[in-house]
Amino acid sequence: MISLNDYLYNGDTVVKILHCYSRDLKQSAIENNNGIDLAHSNLLLLMIDLLEHNDFLTAQSQKIREFYRYMADRYPFLAFTFKGRIKSLIRLEEKINGKIVEYIYDYHCKTGGYPSEAEIKDRIGRIKDFIAYRIVLSLPKCHLQLGDDKYEMELEYLYEIADALPDFLEERGFKPEISGLETISSRVADPYKQYYRDYIENPGDNDYRSLHIAFFDNTSRSNIEVQIRTKEMDDNAEIGLANHPGYEKTQENERARREEIPVGENKYFDDAYERGMLLQKLDLSKVDVNMFGAVDNNMVNDGCGFYRGRLILPYEHLSRFQNDLI
Repeated sequence: MISLNDYLYNGDTVVKILHCYSRDLKQSAIENNNGIDLAHSNLLLLMIDLLEHNDFLTAQSQKIREFYRYMADRYPFLAFTFKGRIKSLIRLEEKINGKIVEYIYDYHCKTGGYPSEAEIKDRIGRIKDFIAYRIVLSLPKCHLQLGDDKYEMELEYLYEIADALPDFLEERGFKPEISGLETISSRVADPYKQYYRDYIENPGDNDYRSLHIAFFDNTSRSNIEVQIRTKEMDDNAEIGLANHPGYEKTQENERARREEIPVGENKYFDDAYERGMLLQKLDLSKVDVNMFGAVDNNMVNDGCGFYRGRLILPYEHLSRFQNDLI
């Protein structure tokens, strides 16, 4: 079985690693008639294209910045940041394999059988966040009065912003994409419910909370994802349990999946599970990737988007008004 880990010790660039890994994965998929590895390889090709032909990012981020200006004008009392990044190679590989493992496991638990190759390909084909922009907002305490519920007030602004975003970006060449989820948000306005994945009302693992929406950028012919969250939600995602899930708990969940689907019962599960485990055990200090360095798995200097992703834009708006009533 071919895995990303096989390509991380020769001092190559991220793009060279992607080329070699995707090429070998595709060749192996054809030789073994493995449609899932072929789909996996095609997702890596999308990442290559994004990294090699990224001139459009300047124009794209400028359009996103227009929404930042809209928010600064409409909500001058809020503090907020706009962040943009291209997904890192490690996170992309983790997500592809994680989607396969999770989908096959859940399907097997519900039906006792296994999904078809086409169903698995459809599931991993839903990965839309190669490029992601994040809006993080906070209502400064200086604007609160006695008895105000900061969390609830921030949520009101968050969903107001969510309702304004689809039309605003659609006017600038971004087409919102239907989420495909059965559960829809009760707080998003009716015309936009179909587009959002609401992890605030339906938190993810380790209380991960955020509001997600995917767009297709008609200019660059690429997908982007926009995430909207409060600072507290962002803290949990970046430095809290949602970013650093308890190692033992993660291992328990993985062992439960492995025990439910013994080795040899489903090759797609076996390959994705093993690749995922190899990534979990990766010692970043021993990795040799050009423009990347690490003392350990926490102290990392990533100058190439291998582990943390490549930054597109950082914009900040700090509330300028200290005594205004809201």
